Amino acid sequence: MAHHGWGGRPPASDAEARQRIVDATARCIDRHGVAKTTLSDVATELGVTRQTVYRHFARISDIVGEVAAQGAASFVDRMVAHLRGSGVREPAEAVVEGMMFCVRTIPTEPRLSLLLQLKDSSAFGRGATTADAIAYGALMLRRFPVDWDAAGVGEDDLTGLAEIIMRLLTSLLQNPSEPPRDDERLRSLLERWLAPALRQPTLHRVP
Repeated sequence: MAHHGWGGRPPASDAEARQRIVDATARCIDRHGVAKTTLSDVATELGVTRQTVYRHFARISDIVGEVAAQGAASFVDRMVAHLRGSGVREPAEAVVEGMMFCVRTIPTEPRLSLLLQLKDSSAFGRGATTADAIAYGALMLRRFPVDWDAAGVGEDDLTGLAEIIMRLLTSLLQNPSEPPRDDERLRSLLERWLAPALRQPTLHRVP
Protein backbone atom coordinates (compact mmCIF):
# COMPACT_ATOMS: atom_id res chain seq x y z
CA MET A 1 0.00 0.00 0.00
CA ALA A 2 1.33 3.46 -0.88
CA HIS A 3 2.23 5.60 2.14
CA HIS A 4 2.15 8.98 0.39
CA GLY A 5 -0.40 11.57 1.40
CA TRP A 6 -3.19 10.60 3.78
CA GLY A 7 -2.55 13.76 5.81
CA GLY A 8 0.69 12.28 7.09
CA ARG A 9 -1.17 9.33 8.64
CA PRO A 10 -1.07 6.43 6.19
CA PRO A 11 -3.68 3.72 6.87
CA ALA A 12 -2.48 0.54 8.51
CA SER A 13 -4.57 -1.75 6.32
CA ASP A 14 -6.68 -1.85 3.16
CA ALA A 15 -9.79 -1.95 5.31
CA GLU A 16 -8.78 1.27 7.06
CA ALA A 17 -7.95 2.88 3.72
CA ARG A 18 -11.37 2.01 2.32
CA GLN A 19 -13.14 3.36 5.39
CA ARG A 20 -11.20 6.61 5.27
CA ILE A 21 -12.13 6.99 1.60
CA VAL A 22 -15.79 6.41 2.48
CA ASP A 23 -15.61 8.95 5.33
CA ALA A 24 -13.89 11.51 3.10
CA THR A 25 -16.56 11.02 0.44
CA ALA A 26 -19.28 11.66 3.02
CA ARG A 27 -17.60 14.92 3.98
CA CYS A 28 -17.34 15.99 0.33
CA ILE A 29 -20.99 15.20 -0.24
CA ASP A 30 -21.94 17.26 2.80
CA ARG A 31 -20.14 20.24 1.27
CA HIS A 32 -20.83 19.85 -2.45
CA GLY A 33 -23.80 17.49 -2.75
CA VAL A 34 -23.66 14.06 -4.34
CA ALA A 35 -24.03 15.28 -7.94
CA LYS A 36 -20.97 17.53 -7.69
CA THR A 37 -18.71 15.20 -5.73
CA THR A 38 -15.99 13.68 -7.89
CA LEU A 39 -13.28 11.15 -7.30
CA SER A 40 -10.78 14.04 -7.58
CA ASP A 41 -12.55 15.79 -4.71
CA VAL A 42 -12.21 12.70 -2.57
CA ALA A 43 -8.53 12.33 -3.41
CA THR A 44 -7.90 15.97 -2.54
CA GLU A 45 -9.79 15.58 0.74
CA LEU A 46 -7.48 12.71 1.67
CA GLY A 47 -4.30 14.27 0.32
CA VAL A 48 -3.69 11.36 -2.06
CA THR A 49 -3.71 10.83 -5.82
CA ARG A 50 -6.71 9.66 -7.78
CA GLN A 51 -4.81 6.47 -8.51
CA THR A 52 -4.60 5.74 -4.78
CA VAL A 53 -8.38 5.95 -4.53
CA TYR A 54 -8.75 3.79 -7.64
CA ARG A 55 -6.81 1.02 -5.90
CA HIS A 56 -9.77 0.60 -3.56
CA PHE A 57 -12.81 1.75 -5.57
CA ALA A 58 -13.29 1.67 -9.33
CA ARG A 59 -15.91 4.45 -9.51
CA ILE A 60 -17.20 7.31 -7.41
CA SER A 61 -20.63 5.66 -7.48
CA ASP A 62 -19.12 2.61 -5.74
CA ILE A 63 -17.88 4.82 -2.91
CA VAL A 64 -21.17 6.68 -2.64
CA GLY A 65 -22.96 3.34 -2.55
CA GLU A 66 -20.82 2.31 0.42
CA VAL A 67 -21.53 5.62 2.16
CA ALA A 68 -25.24 4.95 1.71
CA ALA A 69 -24.94 1.29 2.77
CA GLN A 70 -23.26 2.22 6.03
CA GLY A 71 -25.94 4.79 6.67
CA ALA A 72 -28.60 2.18 5.93
CA ALA A 73 -27.15 -0.28 8.45
CA SER A 74 -27.31 2.33 11.19
CA PHE A 75 -30.81 3.32 10.09
CA VAL A 76 -32.12 -0.25 10.34
CA ASP A 77 -30.74 -0.54 13.88
CA ARG A 78 -32.65 2.59 14.87
CA MET A 79 -35.82 1.49 13.13
CA VAL A 80 -35.82 -1.86 14.96
CA ALA A 81 -35.22 -0.02 18.24
CA HIS A 82 -38.15 2.25 17.39
CA LEU A 83 -40.42 -0.73 16.71
CA ARG A 84 -39.43 -2.37 19.98
CA GLY A 85 -40.09 0.87 21.83
CA SER A 86 -43.48 1.32 20.18
CA GLY A 87 -44.64 -2.02 21.58
CA VAL A 88 -45.88 -3.45 18.26
CA ARG A 89 -45.97 -7.24 18.19
CA GLU A 90 -48.37 -8.06 15.37
CA PRO A 91 -46.87 -8.24 11.83
CA ALA A 92 -49.32 -5.84 10.17
CA GLU A 93 -48.81 -3.23 12.87
CA ALA A 94 -45.03 -3.61 12.70
CA VAL A 95 -44.94 -3.24 8.90
CA VAL A 96 -47.15 -0.14 8.95
CA GLU A 97 -45.09 1.42 11.76
CA GLY A 98 -41.87 0.54 9.93
CA MET A 99 -43.15 2.14 6.73
CA MET A 100 -44.13 5.27 8.62
CA PHE A 101 -40.66 5.43 10.15
CA CYS A 102 -39.01 5.03 6.75
CA VAL A 103 -41.13 7.64 4.95
CA ARG A 104 -40.61 10.24 7.64
CA THR A 105 -36.96 9.53 8.41
CA ILE A 106 -35.17 8.64 5.15
CA PRO A 107 -35.49 12.11 3.54
CA THR A 108 -33.86 13.68 6.62
CA GLU A 109 -30.94 11.23 6.74
CA PRO A 110 -27.94 12.57 4.78
CA ARG A 111 -26.45 9.18 3.98
CA LEU A 112 -29.78 7.53 3.18
CA SER A 113 -30.78 10.48 1.03
CA LEU A 114 -27.90 9.59 -1.28
CA LEU A 115 -29.99 6.65 -2.42
CA LEU A 116 -32.71 9.05 -3.50
CA GLN A 117 -30.46 11.55 -5.24
CA LEU A 118 -28.33 9.28 -7.41
CA LYS A 119 -29.55 8.99 -10.98
CA ASP A 120 -27.71 5.86 -12.09
CA SER A 121 -28.31 2.15 -11.64
CA SER A 122 -27.47 2.32 -7.94
CA ALA A 123 -30.15 4.89 -7.27
CA PHE A 124 -32.88 4.13 -4.75
CA GLY A 125 -35.54 4.26 -7.45
CA ARG A 126 -34.11 1.31 -9.36
CA GLY A 127 -31.54 -0.12 -6.99
CA ALA A 128 -34.17 -0.58 -4.30
CA THR A 129 -35.84 -3.33 -6.32
CA THR A 130 -32.79 -5.36 -7.31
CA ALA A 131 -32.51 -8.93 -6.04
CA ASP A 132 -29.80 -7.88 -3.56
CA ALA A 133 -31.86 -4.99 -2.21
CA ILE A 134 -34.92 -7.20 -1.79
CA ALA A 135 -32.83 -9.83 -0.01
CA TYR A 136 -31.56 -7.08 2.31
CA GLY A 137 -35.14 -6.01 2.90
CA ALA A 138 -36.09 -9.55 3.85
CA LEU A 139 -33.21 -9.65 6.34
CA MET A 140 -34.46 -6.38 7.78
CA LEU A 141 -37.97 -7.80 8.20
CA ARG A 142 -36.58 -10.80 10.08
CA ARG A 143 -35.27 -8.37 12.70
CA PHE A 144 -38.74 -6.96 13.35
CA PRO A 145 -39.96 -7.77 16.90
CA VAL A 146 -42.71 -10.09 15.66
CA ASP A 147 -43.22 -13.84 15.41
CA TRP A 148 -43.46 -14.32 11.66
CA ASP A 149 -43.80 -18.10 11.93
CA ALA A 150 -46.77 -17.82 14.28
CA ALA A 151 -48.38 -15.45 11.79
CA GLY A 152 -47.90 -17.98 9.00
CA VAL A 153 -45.29 -15.88 7.22
CA GLY A 154 -42.49 -18.07 5.85
CA GLU A 155 -39.17 -17.28 4.21
CA ASP A 156 -40.65 -17.01 0.70
CA ASP A 157 -43.37 -14.76 2.06
CA LEU A 158 -40.79 -12.43 3.61
CA THR A 159 -39.03 -12.07 0.28
CA GLY A 160 -42.28 -11.22 -1.47
CA LEU A 161 -43.27 -8.83 1.31
CA ALA A 162 -39.86 -7.14 1.10
CA GLU A 163 -40.32 -6.56 -2.63
CA ILE A 164 -43.77 -5.03 -2.15
CA ILE A 165 -42.49 -2.80 0.67
CA MET A 166 -39.46 -1.64 -1.34
CA ARG A 167 -41.59 -0.83 -4.39
CA LEU A 168 -44.18 1.00 -2.31
CA LEU A 169 -41.55 2.85 -0.32
CA THR A 170 -39.82 3.94 -3.53
CA SER A 171 -43.08 5.38 -4.84
CA LEU A 172 -43.96 7.15 -1.60
CA LEU A 173 -40.52 8.74 -1.34
CA GLN A 174 -39.93 9.70 -4.96
CA ASN A 175 -43.49 10.64 -5.90
CA PRO A 176 -45.25 11.98 -2.80
CA SER A 177 -48.88 12.91 -3.05
CA GLU A 178 -50.02 16.46 -3.73
CA PRO A 179 -50.74 17.90 -1.28
CA PRO A 180 -48.46 15.77 0.94
CA ARG A 181 -50.25 13.40 3.31
CA ASP A 182 -49.88 14.03 7.02
CA ASP A 183 -49.03 11.13 9.32
CA GLU A 184 -52.65 10.32 10.07
CA ARG A 185 -53.66 10.09 6.41
CA LEU A 186 -50.59 8.08 5.44
CA ARG A 187 -51.12 5.65 8.29
CA SER A 188 -54.77 5.25 7.30
CA LEU A 189 -53.73 4.48 3.71
CA LEU A 190 -51.24 1.82 4.79
CA GLU A 191 -53.63 0.28 7.29
CA ARG A 192 -56.40 0.14 4.71
CA TRP A 193 -54.44 -1.38 1.81
CA LEU A 194 -51.24 -2.94 3.15
CA ALA A 195 -52.08 -4.27 6.61
CA PRO A 196 -55.00 -6.53 5.55
CA ALA A 197 -52.68 -8.71 3.46
CA LEU A 198 -50.73 -9.51 6.63
CA ARG A 199 -53.82 -10.32 8.64
CA GLN A 200 -54.97 -13.17 6.40
CA PRO A 201 -54.88 -16.62 8.08
CA THR A 202 -52.95 -18.00 5.10
CA LEU A 203 -50.97 -15.82 2.75
CA HIS A 204 -51.57 -16.34 -0.95
CA ARG A 205 -48.35 -17.76 -2.31
CA VAL A 206 -47.08 -16.87 -5.76
CA PRO A 207 -45.31 -19.79 -7.47
